[in-house]
Amino acid sequence: MKRVLIIAIAFLAFSCKKQEAEPTEKQAEPAASEAASSEGMAEEVQTPEQLGKQIFEGKGTCISCHKTDVKLIGPSLQDIAKIYKEKNGNIVTFLKEKSEPIVDASQYALMKPNLVLTKTFTDEELQALEAYVYSNLK
Repeated sequence: MKRVLIIAIAFLAFSCKKQEAEPTEKQAEPAASEAASSEGMAEEVQTPEQLGKQIFEGKGTCISCHKTDVKLIGPSLQDIAKIYKEKNGNIVTFLKEKSEPIVDASQYALMKPNLVLTKTFTDEELQALEAYVYSNLK
């Protein structure tokens, strides 16, 4: 059991490192929309859920442990949203490490290295991430 925990923590630590890669089309899109807005064209407004999904799948590396509807390493987004809603919890304060885990406290040690990353996010980014999690509530 200790080996599994150590391997999982090592995996999480390495998954948090920034990856230096060439910009993809998705990363190039904001530059294109900025250019369009400078030419007087309407700029597409990103919803909090869209920003949250972008953070979840990219900068936050959340997708490496959480899936929408099935448990991977961590609980599914549907389970997280359901439990936080039922218990009137606050995902943002948990991601800031200002509240206790309420979904699966036994896996808190695995999540702890990622909280170092989420504590660097702005309030807007954390609220967007929370909005994305709740958008998966079924």
